[in-house]
Amino acid sequence: MTPADGSTPATSIDHLAAATLAEEAGRLLLRIRSDIGHNLTPADGKDEGDRRAHELLVGRLLERFPGDAVLSEEGADDRGRLGSARVWIIDPLDGTREFGEPPRTDWAVHVALVIGGEPVAGAVALPARGIVLSTAEPPTVPPRRSGRPRLAVSRTRPPASASRLAEALGAELVPMGSAGAKAMAVVLGEADVYAHSGGQHEWDSAAPAAVAAAARLHVSRLDGTPLRYNQPDPWLPDLLICRPELAAAVLAEVG
Repeated sequence: MTPADGSTPATSIDHLAAATLAEEAGRLLLRIRSDIGHNLTPADGKDEGDRRAHELLVGRLLERFPGDAVLSEEGADDRGRLGSARVWIIDPLDGTREFGEPPRTDWAVHVALVIGGEPVAGAVALPARGIVLSTAEPPTVPPRRSGRPRLAVSRTRPPASASRLAEALGAELVPMGSAGAKAMAVVLGEADVYAHSGGQHEWDSAAPAAVAAAARLHVSRLDGTPLRYNQPDPWLPDLLICRPELAAAVLAEVG
């Protein structure tokens, strides 16, 4: 994908790195998770998973791309990233709560490369399901199943806006954990719409947005404008990932 501002596009090396690093971090997290209830309490397992996955990903990225900046949920925000042409935005463990509740599968690893404000390469690993979805091999979204649209929502904090949107669309709610799991449910054909209005950080959606766009899904803010990354404040108010044939109906309700 070539950034809209004409910056140098991502290369095959970038796409492959996102996929392989997300998979490697996922394998590490599965090993840590296997110790929960044995050598680790759930709280200790979550802390160790966050820390060690962060250390692995940042270390690998600095080895492979020493000139690039990194923004991680688990690291200090180096504002030097704002002057960098290439910024890796990572969430080493998206869905820490679900990670600490074996055998839940709705947690993820996010690795994305942002150039010119756009996520141009990315991968989302769903380690407990043995799945890595990435821009290296853009996924093909299955045909939509018959029946009511399915709206992916938080299993612990579903907002009132989700219920209103579901009512307007005649949709059913599909509760699940992490942002990555919800976004990839649309890519995998297990949901049709993921509309988030409660605000997220850039690391929550950069990789999912890259993968969803590569899969030719609709990706935008809730008002239909493009998502922009590597901003001074890494906070995004909202997000929409959905099947393109439903985008107009969703935007008419939430935009």
